[in-house]
Amino acid sequence: MLSAWARALVRIAILLAVAVMLGLLFDNVALWVAIVLGAMLGTQYVNLLRLQHWIRNRSHEDPPELRGVWGDVVGLVSRLYRRKQFHRRRVIQLLREFRRLSAALPDGVVLLSRDHEILWFNRRAGSLLGLRRKIDVGLPIANLVRQPEFTEYLRTASARQGVVVALRGGETFLLMVVIPAGEQALMLVRDVTREARLEQMRKDFVANASHELRSPLTVVAGYLEQLADDPGLGQEWRQPVADMRRQADRMREIVDDLLELSRLEASGEEAPYAAVGVPALIERLVQEARAAAPSAPRFVLDLDRTLLLKGGESEIHSIAWNLIWNAVKFTPATGTITVRWRRQGAGAALVVEDTGIGIPPEHLPRLTERFYRVDRGRARATGGSGLGLAIVKHAIQRHGGRLDIASQEGRGSAFTAHFPARRVGLQPGAVTKAS
Repeated sequence: MLSAWARALVRIAILLAVAVMLGLLFDNVALWVAIVLGAMLGTQYVNLLRLQHWIRNRSHEDPPELRGVWGDVVGLVSRLYRRKQFHRRRVIQLLREFRRLSAALPDGVVLLSRDHEILWFNRRAGSLLGLRRKIDVGLPIANLVRQPEFTEYLRTASARQGVVVALRGGETFLLMVVIPAGEQALMLVRDVTREARLEQMRKDFVANASHELRSPLTVVAGYLEQLADDPGLGQEWRQPVADMRRQADRMREIVDDLLELSRLEASGEEAPYAAVGVPALIERLVQEARAAAPSAPRFVLDLDRTLLLKGGESEIHSIAWNLIWNAVKFTPATGTITVRWRRQGAGAALVVEDTGIGIPPEHLPRLTERFYRVDRGRARATGGSGLGLAIVKHAIQRHGGRLDIASQEGRGSAFTAHFPARRVGLQPGAVTKAS
């Protein structure tokens, strides 16, 4: 660029020198300098017009042949235009590829603005949600998917979770909103109708089978109890009958837990808001645990007696008992179980912490699955149905809370039931501490 300017200055100096020489020759220097400068100005103006004309029609005309600074300007504009054309073709190619791939996706994809307005959607999303491109683009997605749980999910959406909604014709969809760092969001739509029906069939089967098994198990357990108490029973039959009684009792526990879990899963409503005195309940459950397991570990209680929980008493009883009894089963007699009931922010938390055998980290995500056991051999020795933590999770969710599990193998575990502020109250006459 500097060389072009230097050449231009040299050319101007030469032309001015020629003008001065001609002026001296014809005895009118000013006139010839004016003529030369006018010619130079006219040339620049013509070059400017040619450049303007080419810029306006550059898509179908070749660049003009200009020299000096104007040639450099034409070269720069040509390079910028070629680069723009390259990037434009690249973007168009990527857009076509994206549309082709999105059309082949088995899931629906909806692009949303920051205010959750529809910007774009693929063919699958239009088919699943009944979206029409010319009508629905620009409308808030909540106006088209009118489900209270979906509206609440949009308000607190994150990439780690989704919401299952039932729409027209009994179809069930999983909606998940992915919010990147930008101003837009991506909503994935998946048809889970088949999975939802299979899950409902499984729940119905478990509930019906549990109900059907309860009566014959009660009869079998009753006859075994009578046989065990019969003084005429031969000595060689006493141990087999005792074993059968234990197995019948265990099967009855499994059926009862299955019925409880089926009831929790089938209930779509929140738990009631009855006042429950958690400290008294925990003390009673600890006494029952000590009576059921004479070699139980030492208990340490840290209970805030000013706090009460608003919920279903039977469900809160089930939460606390399963957590305490689970700690008793997997903590040696020399260990310690600490039970805390305390305020946590605006809500409250029930914490059961033990110094037992602990849980390997790879098992933690699946602990609340029904019948999932870390060590099946140890589980058979300690008894239990394998449904306790599944019941705890569903009961806590019915109270609007969540269950957190932390554990270190060989050092113990901590189970924390978090309850929201709306579920926490104060005992009559209790005074809150000033913060």
